[in-house]
Amino acid sequence: MVDTTKQRLIDAAGAIFAEKGYEAASIREICQLADANIAAVNYHFAGKRALYVAAVRHAQCCRQEDVPFPEFPPDLAPADQLRALIGVMFERMLSPHRPQWHLELMLRELARPTEACVAVVDDYIRPMSDTLLAILNQLLPADLTEEQRWMIGFSTVAQVLFYYTHQPIIRVLMQSRDGEALPLDQLADHVTRFTLAAIGAGPAVVAAGGSPTGVSPAGSHSVKVASGRDA
Repeated sequence: MVDTTKQRLIDAAGAIFAEKGYEAASIREICQLADANIAAVNYHFAGKRALYVAAVRHAQCCRQEDVPFPEFPPDLAPADQLRALIGVMFERMLSPHRPQWHLELMLRELARPTEACVAVVDDYIRPMSDTLLAILNQLLPADLTEEQRWMIGFSTVAQVLFYYTHQPIIRVLMQSRDGEALPLDQLADHVTRFTLAAIGAGPAVVAAGGSPTGVSPAGSHSVKVASGRDA
């Protein structure tokens, strides 16, 4: 079992690092929030840098535990594999079950990488990217270059990332929703249809009559379009 002081330090450090960044965060502030002695940082982590890496790894592991990586049956069609993987992306990124600082810290690390970035990429992002490219390779024309395949993969992930990073803007623009939840399954269906249509592996997103094509019923999961990010 994780030492409670150690875990409190990780939780406090993660929240402060996510808000202020590594350089602006102070050990004193972290220890005050964690209700711990300053000496506890050196005892458990041997310094601020190792505490930061531990917080990033903790955030990464929690997301993976909450939403396990999908296992595809051998006969599952590539389009259905894509839908399942995009669903996992949405669940990991927009999960309401963990503190918001988890993802914010990981995104900050990727924007301003330190040595912790290697762990995030290797343990969290690379497995997802490899699987996404393997699925897309079953759907894309054989004559595409590797760079083109990567860019299509990046564009797919960017659609999911938008719904996280732009939640306040979505709320302002979609005034008719009045802050109601956007069903997670509906978002995953849309991104899947949009991607398949873009690469020529599915029907147009909007039919001739103006109605969305291939819409499946929304599931029980939903994501709140919030005015800010809950802690």
